[in-house]
Amino acid sequence: MSRDVIVVGAGGGGPVVAKELAARGLDVLLLEAGARHADPRREWTHLENDANNPLTGFLRVGPADRSKPAWLREEPQNSYLLQASGVGGTTLHYYGNSPRAYRGVFQGYEGPDKGAYDSAHAFPFTYDELVPYYRWVEATLPVQTAAMGVKETVFLSGAERLGLPVQTTKDTTRWSYRPQENAILQPGGTAGRTGDPERLRYPRATGCTFCGYCLQGCMEPAGAPRNQAAKRSTDNSYVPMALTAPAWSPHGKAVTLLADSYAVKVHTARRDGGLVATGVTWRNGASGDRHREDAEVVVLAGGTTETPRLWLNSGLPDPNGWVGRGYTDHFLDGVTGLFDHDTGSSRGPSSAARCDFPGYGALENIGLPPAMQAFSMSLSDSGIRGRYRNGRGLTGPWDGRTGRLGGPELKEVLAHGIDRLLNVLILTGDDVEPHNRATLSALPPDEHGAVPKVVFRSRRRTRRTLAAREFLARRATELLRRAGATRVYRFDWAPLLLHVHSSMRMGLSADDSVLDADAASRWVGRLYVADNSALANSLGGPNPTLTTQALATRTAERIFVRHFGGDPWVGDETPVPSTDHRVTDAL
Repeated sequence: MSRDVIVVGAGGGGPVVAKELAARGLDVLLLEAGARHADPRREWTHLENDANNPLTGFLRVGPADRSKPAWLREEPQNSYLLQASGVGGTTLHYYGNSPRAYRGVFQGYEGPDKGAYDSAHAFPFTYDELVPYYRWVEATLPVQTAAMGVKETVFLSGAERLGLPVQTTKDTTRWSYRPQENAILQPGGTAGRTGDPERLRYPRATGCTFCGYCLQGCMEPAGAPRNQAAKRSTDNSYVPMALTAPAWSPHGKAVTLLADSYAVKVHTARRDGGLVATGVTWRNGASGDRHREDAEVVVLAGGTTETPRLWLNSGLPDPNGWVGRGYTDHFLDGVTGLFDHDTGSSRGPSSAARCDFPGYGALENIGLPPAMQAFSMSLSDSGIRGRYRNGRGLTGPWDGRTGRLGGPELKEVLAHGIDRLLNVLILTGDDVEPHNRATLSALPPDEHGAVPKVVFRSRRRTRRTLAAREFLARRATELLRRAGATRVYRFDWAPLLLHVHSSMRMGLSADDSVLDADAASRWVGRLYVADNSALANSLGGPNPTLTTQALATRTAERIFVRHFGGDPWVGDETPVPSTDHRVTDAL
């Protein structure tokens, strides 16, 4: 059977392409390696180990059958790859944060801080060109100003006392603070006003119920149709729209979604003097059977690790050696303050306030449930506080040297309760570096081929990246002190691969990029990439999902115009929001 388009991966970007092309009448097959999660209320819990255990959790990277092993990824350094498989991908446990990228990472930027960005690896078009696609996604999800709670009050009071101005537009042009722009529906009715489960059922309660379990997948409020779930992960937004396109689009054709279907090979053929993608073979996780379908266009959206793996396992060309290279991760770090009063850290949207420092990166508050809180305080490249330094042990305005908390000190801090803590996540605008990469491991292959190997050299970052991270750590510490923290801990995290990008980067030059300005492969016709790996760089620090989805919308439009004779649509129509009740019946 031949399709118009096959999309590999139903995470943050793939469903965007599928929904937009299906709405214009194309026949789209959407493949997802992980589980469908069709009924979260039956399949999920708020228990942290049940959700987040990397080997057995329902949000692990592994097959639909949780009795089977997780998929192996080799990480030769001290690091932790915090991602998820399944329909929705890593948006299943993301916090919904949807800021736009900084202007300085795009071609043509001439601002006074131009030298603060990795201009050698800029996006191959201007920021203004992407703005209509940002608006389209913001209307579709929708993206709204986050609901505020206690922890946001504490965080924003510290930011105000830093002397920062309030940011009031979606475009960030200066150092500033603001509530997050996030893809979480505002609380309505009884939501956010009670802890009584009976009063938090839809439609009495709508939107965010302030449960605080964003990291465990969103199934709130109880009884809501799938596309009315509070967090706009793609399983709650773009996937329902893709599956029900005929119900709301006059030309729509429903997407065919196959979960537990792991793509193992992209097929190619010689046509018109060049190599073109012709289809995909995938393996069914339950039966082990392999299936192949052909298509006019193939879109890879398996993620920053799995997309280069599939490319290399398929034997696709890599003449400049940049497939899998340039893997950026925001060189994250964590700073936590201990307070003598309630901070509300466990309640509400898990991250609803931020500070932006264009040229350096960003800070945002993050609320964590107890086990993840302990984990965040025990991941370090500096050894254990007071025990050994592991060659680092950085000093600064925080209390003592950096390092993981352990033993009596960790117990003493957590004994105060997680609602006496306030966490600040540091998102560094890290440079694109070729030695940070996803490649193929020499370990034995699994049933899908050679397994991926993710290499990060934390201590070989550029001088600019290291300086930006230290600047942000000091600002975070000062913010917590001014907000009233009695103690502040900095952990000097080892690579926590949570915000990952650019391993199949689009770029200005064919010397150091895989994709052109349309996110099309430079060497294989009719082959596109629509996940975080297509990003040209780390966006300067802002969370990546919104930019990936805006770019995926732009890529879908390019595919429609170039290969199917259609007309551009962004700016000419008003997108149907995923909250539209007409699409609920068929989910």
